[in-house]
Amino acid sequence: MSEKEYKTFYPEMPVAEAMQIHPRVAEVFAAFHLGGCAHCGISRFETIEQVCMAYGIETDVLLQVLEDLIAKEREKEGKQQ
Repeated sequence: MSEKEYKTFYPEMPVAEAMQIHPRVAEVFAAFHLGGCAHCGISRFETIEQVCMAYGIETDVLLQVLEDLIAKEREKEGKQQ
């Protein structure tokens, strides 16, 4: 389990909840080859940590990429205002 503090996403967050935060979250999961293929689907009820453990992905790495996505979107929104 991660000991880092995250602002938006966390290891125990269900995948379905993470997907609702931003439309590009699904793209991040696909980039990590998580649930993108017909034979490797993931349950939206699994947690981010469970999915990472099942596929051998470091949870902290995926969480950091997700956090970076949100930070970049917020930064972009701030520049547009």
